[in-house]
Amino acid sequence: MTTSPKSVRFDDDSMWVELEDGRVLGVPLAWFPRLLRATPQERAGVELSPSGLHWEALDEDISISGLLAGRGDMTHPPRLAA
Repeated sequence: MTTSPKSVRFDDDSMWVELEDGRVLGVPLAWFPRLLRATPQERAGVELSPSGLHWEALDEDISISGLLAGRGDMTHPPRLAA
């Protein structure tokens, strides 16, 4: 089974990634602040690769393995509560 992305679409709150194996992943845009703040035109600039998604203009890279593991933006990991 392959986990390569086939297509990406957005609604007001989520990103939907269709995989080559037929699965569709829905993730909250809040997980990816750059995408959350991006315009629809900027979001449409996605480049698909065998292992993930890339937006050159937004400096955003998202791996399919990370999405499957439930990870959001790892640029600034959340702080642990004391």
